[in-house]
Formats: sequence, structure tokens, C-alpha cells
Amino acid sequence: MSDTHAHDAAVFIGRFQPFHQGHAALLQQALTIAPRCVVVIGSAFQARSPKNPWSWQERAEMFRLALPADQRERLLFLPVRDYYNEARWTEVVLAGVARLLAEAGVASPRIALVGHFKDATSDYLRAFPGWTLKSVERSGPIDATSLRDAYFGCAADALDATLAALVDQAPPSTLAMLRAWSALPQFATIAREWRFIKAYREAWAAAPYPPVFVTVDALVRCAGRVLLIRRAEAPGQGLYALPGGFIEQRETAYQSALRELQEETALSLLDSTMKLSLQGSGVFDHPDRSQRGRTITHAFYFDLGERELPEVRAGDDAARVEWVPIERLTSMEDQFHDDHFHMLDHFLGLTT
Repeated sequence: MSDTHAHDAAVFIGRFQPFHQGHAALLQQALTIAPRCVVVIGSAFQARSPKNPWSWQERAEMFRLALPADQRERLLFLPVRDYYNEARWTEVVLAGVARLLAEAGVASPRIALVGHFKDATSDYLRAFPGWTLKSVERSGPIDATSLRDAYFGCAADALDATLAALVDQAPPSTLAMLRAWSALPQFATIAREWRFIKAYREAWAAAPYPPVFVTVDALVRCAGRVLLIRRAEAPGQGLYALPGGFIEQRETAYQSALRELQEETALSLLDSTMKLSLQGSGVFDHPDRSQRGRTITHAFYFDLGERELPEVRAGDDAARVEWVPIERLTSMEDQFHDDHFHMLDHFLGLTT
């Protein structure tokens, strides 16, 4: 097949939340220039949220349903987690694409990267100098965020009308999948979260400058376990998270982290014990790490060694508190709020 194409494979990268007509146009371009297309699905293992409602498998199915059978067979899917580190993310994408194509029997492939430069968030397209970049003009004013807002913001009795109004925005197969998905329990959960985030942002809309929030988090390790909470309220209600919260006006970040730790978990150890167990700290400031808005967190990593697990109990914003074995964390990735799995990965080296 490569004899009739300028490239052996095309690569198409996105979050596809959901797959819409703009994506469909780019996909057809990719299938025109190469016999195979590797679809890199970003934010692949995130917990469901208004920004990432659909699993990577559901998004892959949106692709398949939008294509005839012969074109479906030409797609390969590569799910990639959010690393909040472009260099590391790029390495993972390069290795994953190479692996999939090798498994498909394509050696030394000529690769084209198909994409559209929407804004600064599209700069990742320049991160693959070994690939031929095929920049495609935007096919129309189609935006996944607006689609999600219309979907989760509509009244229960207006769903059919809302989907009908989106007929020129998304393929019929995507709209049919959204209609079916609205009957699942997670639709109501995501819609509630969507309303909370919308109200949260509106409350700050009158500020003279876009607000930047500062928070703190504490990672406490002891005897092969880490201390986690289950969030009691939106955003992320029911999801796992590190104990933490907003910094206070008259506290340092370290002091706020200890206060939030005590309020949410009732962990009560001597200040000297906590200082001796402090192994490191980090600032997590990716612009997209929190859906509430620009939120910069200072995280502190404490290792209490192999002592007996201290007693804890849930309080404040925590519905539950648990000492979770570290070996379980990678299997729980899609149960974490925002980028909290990434913070655990940063300090504990959970992923390769």
C-alpha cells in the first residue's frame, strides 16, 4: 500500500472530547495521505469530568462508528496519559507510535503528522521534527468545549432539541452515542459537576484580573502506603486526592499543607517528626491542571518510614481517608481528581 502513498502512516493527535466534524475532516486528510492512521488519544486515563467525560475506549469507538468498515481497519489507537511535561509526553508518543507500527509490520516508516494550529495549545505539533507536518486549515467554527457545554448544560427535557441543533457539528454516529450515553448514571454526575464549575467561574468573572489560585497538598508515605482522601464535595466528588486545600493569608505554603493535612485526616504528629520526614516538595503549575481555573499547588512529600500506620479519620472536605498500598496506585489512575495521580507519579515514580 505504501507504493501509492507518500507516507507509510499518518498520526492524528487530540483529546476528541467528543469526536466532531472538525476531527472527521482531519481524519479523512490523514487517511488520504497514508494507508494507516495512528490516532493518539490524549488524557487517556483521567477520571471522568466535564472536561474529560468519555474514556479513551469510548472515544475510539466514536472514531470507528464514524467510518465505513474498510477505513476502520486502517486505524490504530494509542492512548496516552497526561504527563504535564511536554518532553516526557513527546517521548511516550514517539515510542508508542513506533511500537504500534512495528507490530503492524511497518519498518522504518515515513510518518506524516496531521493537525490544525488552533492556538498556543497546538504547539505540540512542532515537537516531532522527524515527522512531516501536514497543517490543515480549520474546517469550520467547531469547538469541543462548546459541544460539551451544550450537552451537559441542557435541561433534561431539551436533550433531543440540543442534539438536533448540533447536527452540523458532529457526525450522526457521535450524536447517537451521546443520546445513548445520556441514559447512563455518569451523565447526571458529570452534569452536576459541570454546573458547579460554571457557577464557580461565574463567581470570579467580575474580578479585575483573571484569578490565580494557590493551593497546597501533602503526600504522606508510611510502611509502603500513602495517605489519600476521597473528596466529599465537587469538584471531583468521590474521587481520590491528596489531602490539601487553599493557602491561608498568614501562613507559609508548608504551614498550610500541615494544617490541611490535620483538618482532613486528623493526622497528628509532632512538628519535629514532620520536618524530619520531609523528603521533597514541588510546584505543580500546568495551566490545565484544574478545571476551576488557573490553580498553582505546592506539594510536600513526607516519608514516615516503616513505623506503625498512624491513626487517621476523615474531616473537613474529606468523605473518607485511607492508607492505600503504593502497588495499587497505578491501577487506580482513573479514580484521581485533577492531576493528583501525576503528583504521586512525580514523587514515587509510578510510571515509566
